[in-house]
Amino acid sequence: MIKKVLPAIVVAFLFGSSGVFAQLIALNKNNLEAKLVDMSIEKMKGKQVIKVVKDSTVKDANVPTFVKIKGIDFKDGTIEIKVLSRLLKNAPATARGFIGVAFHIDSLNSKFESIYLRPTNGRAEDQLRRNHSIQYFSYPDYNFDRLRKEAEGVYESYADMGLNEWITMRIEVKGKQAKLFLNNNKQPSLIVNDLKLDGNVSGAIGLWVDNGTEGYFTDLKVRKQ
Repeated sequence: MIKKVLPAIVVAFLFGSSGVFAQLIALNKNNLEAKLVDMSIEKMKGKQVIKVVKDSTVKDANVPTFVKIKGIDFKDGTIEIKVLSRLLKNAPATARGFIGVAFHIDSLNSKFESIYLRPTNGRAEDQLRRNHSIQYFSYPDYNFDRLRKEAEGVYESYADMGLNEWITMRIEVKGKQAKLFLNNNKQPSLIVNDLKLDGNVSGAIGLWVDNGTEGYFTDLKVRKQ
């Protein structure tokens, strides 16, 4: 369920080279849409965060399971957010702490793109699992399984990460390219050069989770070009 009072998230809009206009948005049930997830507000070390857990009745992976932030029409620019992932007590063996960002979400939640993390893979002893620490996919046509079969290794990569730790994700989108930077690193951890939705598409942003994840989100910043 959505609680009545939600934390504010800073949304910064970049207009050319003229500087940044920052607007503090108080999020509430009127400008958030929980899509196939349960959402609540928790305090973590004195700071309010958004907690998101996938609806347990939804069994499919790589589907619209997110908290959609209404009122933002994002095409090109930068999305930055801090995420923390834990495994639910009843998480399946295949759970990896799936957590990330959905963007270019259409009005019907029927199309979107996403970059997400698998934190349990980041320090696995199996190198193949490490190589699958980061994932891009596009709903509804290009889930992770199809992309892995058709272009193995192109839409996934490795980065150091783990459960129960804050990870800063910064996604830079320009046309059909997206780059993911983690924890303020200067070099991207993943580059996608052919985003599967139209390069001119725009849409909402969502806080995305998948099976077995207890996800936490805070400090969202958006800069639009």
